Amino acid sequence: METKRKALGKGLEQLFNSENINFDTVEKEIIESATEKDIQNIPISEIRSNPFQPRIYFDEEKLQELADSIKEHGLFQPIIVKKSIKGYELVAGERRTKAAKLAGYTEIPAIVKEYTDQEMMEIALLENIQREDLNPIEEAEAYDKIIKNTYCTQEELAKRVSKSRSYITNVLGLVNLPEEVKRLVARGQLSMAHAKILSKMEDPEYITALAYKVINNGLSVRELEAISKGDDIVKRHKVTRVVPLNRIYSVYENAMREKIGTRVTISSKKVTIPFDSDEDLARILEIIDIDVDGE
Repeated sequence: METKRKALGKGLEQLFNSENINFDTVEKEIIESATEKDIQNIPISEIRSNPFQPRIYFDEEKLQELADSIKEHGLFQPIIVKKSIKGYELVAGERRTKAAKLAGYTEIPAIVKEYTDQEMMEIALLENIQREDLNPIEEAEAYDKIIKNTYCTQEELAKRVSKSRSYITNVLGLVNLPEEVKRLVARGQLSMAHAKILSKMEDPEYITALAYKVINNGLSVRELEAISKGDDIVKRHKVTRVVPLNRIYSVYENAMREKIGTRVTISSKKVTIPFDSDEDLARILEIIDIDVDGE
């Protein structure tokens, strides 16, 4: 463990050994210790997302606000990337990169450093936990990865991210929810309080059917808790195990993700396929057999 931490370097060693994590301090050290050779203006089109990025959904309105700020004031802080076989991989600063692209930037200042996959994962997880409002599922999976990959306990993690031990335990419970229910929580269709109760149940099909019962019938947290305990209220809110349309969509989403290698979302009668750059878009179009050259 000690040997591993020394290998992370000064910034990351402080990040994981301090009583309370302060990612801003660590990033500041990385930036201040960077040499002129480390900082380069690189094409945004050559930058790919961090494969360990916990954030799935980005608030488009907030991204646009950041883009407007960048247009007016410019970028004051470089992003952090590592060189890859093709272009660069983001280590930290994905929101800034997306906003800079929206602002019309074609290049962005970046600190180019060598990081292992382990380091990239840890930086990405902790940057997002501290700086952004992750949805409950993204937060749960981020905490889960930290515990599994850094060997810290729930109590240690709670201290480092300034949360209570019970909060960490409850959030981690969401990791065990069925994937379909996770999507409902991530999209804000199911509250954290409801999800907490569902996460303590065992039957995936029952959990999923009950989640839709909560949404469709407006069950309160108290009513759901009563159902989970088998109280008489169950008689008034019988749960029918049905296969909702969203579950069918999830099959299509998974099939498309396997086909084109990126996350696909189907909702509100539309298909959303995100891409990181013009090159990534061209790759996707080629896979689905659309001639981008018009030949």
